[in-house]
Amino acid sequence: MHSPDSSPAPGWLVVPDDANDLVEGVWPLSAERDDDGELRIAGVGVGELVRDYGTPLQVIDETEVRRRAAALRSAFDRAAAEHGTTARIYYAGKALLNTSIVRWVLEEGLNVDVCTGGELEVALAGEADAGRLGFHGNNKSVAELERAVDAGVGTIIIDSVIEIERLAAIVSRTGASQRVMLRVNSGVHAETHDFLATAHEDQKFGFPLGQAPAAVARIREVDGLVFAGLHCHIGSQIFGVAGFRESASRLLDLHQELLAGGDIPQLNLGGGFGIAYTRVDDPTPIADLAEGIVAAVAEGCAARGIPVPALSFEPGRAIVGNAGVTLYEIGTTKDVALDTTTRRYVSVDGGMSDNARPALYGAQYSARLASRIGTGAPMLVRVVGKHCESGDIVVDHEYLPGDAGPGDLIAVAATGAYCAPLSSNYNHVPRPPIVAVADGRSRVIVRGESIADLLARDAGIPQ
Repeated sequence: MHSPDSSPAPGWLVVPDDANDLVEGVWPLSAERDDDGELRIAGVGVGELVRDYGTPLQVIDETEVRRRAAALRSAFDRAAAEHGTTARIYYAGKALLNTSIVRWVLEEGLNVDVCTGGELEVALAGEADAGRLGFHGNNKSVAELERAVDAGVGTIIIDSVIEIERLAAIVSRTGASQRVMLRVNSGVHAETHDFLATAHEDQKFGFPLGQAPAAVARIREVDGLVFAGLHCHIGSQIFGVAGFRESASRLLDLHQELLAGGDIPQLNLGGGFGIAYTRVDDPTPIADLAEGIVAAVAEGCAARGIPVPALSFEPGRAIVGNAGVTLYEIGTTKDVALDTTTRRYVSVDGGMSDNARPALYGAQYSARLASRIGTGAPMLVRVVGKHCESGDIVVDHEYLPGDAGPGDLIAVAATGAYCAPLSSNYNHVPRPPIVAVADGRSRVIVRGESIADLLARDAGIPQ
């Protein structure tokens, strides 16, 4: 591969020797091209998928989800055992949640993390044992908390003083016993987009470190609330262990202080493990993450002369992100002359309604021609949607074969996380179905919407 001499493309984007290649680590392991050049995922061709389900279409490789879930559990189990403790993995449901995903991760030995009453009901509908659920959220309503306590949710992560008092009233009235953790802000700001970093003090989640002791003291006063430990989440799409190491050190100072008031069995260090969206992304291998983070906690505990608590983590993107591929059909193309080159705008039949992340965060993705092998020279393109917004960008910068045009299928990789959950009906575009593929077969796991579904919500139309 070689870099262009002068281009409006960002410096990290290189002109590929082959604009049809499938970069390892970005696409599911099962992604391959058949003898005719058609993309296949888990043994199912994209042409068959589109004939059966249409476009846009989100495809989830079930085996990839299971493989990544099992690898995370195994890596953290092994690392924890080496340091004399245990590790529990919660799948962060906000990444992508439906009853099929719930069943898959539970069967691979994970627990599930939810953050709204709706997510709680999906997890329960997916036959999750409520004791294997963690319930997050900065504004849980009284009704949501009552439902969680009544269902027997394993852990509620407390996010405010008001929430402590709401739970105190609930357990007093019902006689229930509820296990809780306290979310704190370690002050460690992950090197990521400001909207994705969640541990600095000036934001809506958790307690500053200095306020945590009083909150824990209040929890310990309440009969029926069982304080299980501290929780912290430093951000998303994080590479390396440095941020986790520093955050763990600050949490352990607080953990040590709180031990004077009673046992603290658990420490939850959150998730945010990064994945590869483009060929230049270099995520830290899961085994290295597990060993580095657990070792940091063990070393910190040894230095303070305290026991190593049981650990828990909450990955989501790292499990489902690269398992997802979204298929679109090209509708129109348009060449725009720039100072030194030409950029081709490739318009597809979806957009920010099924993937809001580029508009929200400036997220980068990779795309490939999926229905065939392109023969044209690599051309700089911007894949855009059909919505009435200039910021309706699906893939900001990419090289595709120059002969890609109307009727071709485009596949966008690594769309398993935060695409469907953030989807909308902007411009009255129906949300696409989600289809699982495995062992050469496909099935719908979330039904797509129709125009009739959208009109059914309009109270001005006689039913």
